[in-house]
Formats: sequence, C-alpha cells, structure tokens
Amino acid sequence: MFSLPMPVSTETIKQDLDRLTYNQLQQVADFIAFLKFRNQRQRRVVLDPTQLSNLFTEFADEDRVFAEEGMNDYAVMLHQEDQE
Repeated sequence: MFSLPMPVSTETIKQDLDRLTYNQLQQVADFIAFLKFRNQRQRRVVLDPTQLSNLFTEFADEDRVFAEEGMNDYAVMLHQEDQE
C-alpha cells in the first residue's frame, strides 16, 4: 500500500532523532555525510568543451615555445659534454 509522505519539520525530526538508538544515529550521521558529499559533487563546475578547446590551443602554442627553448638548452648541454 502506498502512503503519502508526512509533512517535514525540524521539530518532528528532532523528536524522532531523540528516540533513535546509537547505531541508528550513526546511520543517520552517515546518511547526512553522504548528502553533503553528493551536494558538493553537484556544485562542481561544468566545463564547456569550446572553452577547453580554446585553452588547449592557447597553451599548446606556449608549450611548443617552451619545448623548443628547452631543446636549444639541451643541445648546448650535449655540446658542452662532448667538449669535456
């Protein structure tokens, strides 16, 4: 049989909590922690693929420049080692 949900109030929940055993309170605490965790996950920023693509393009150019500079430094170090 289907029953309609009871109206929720802070006071009735507090009264119900007062009647629970320690183990039941632990389960309630675990459920509250789960609700908080789920709420945090839902508030995460959703990234726009177009924005990510633009960022990738922007940083790819910078990465290429740094890699080329690094290769020049690496070539100089190799040459110095050959001289020793």
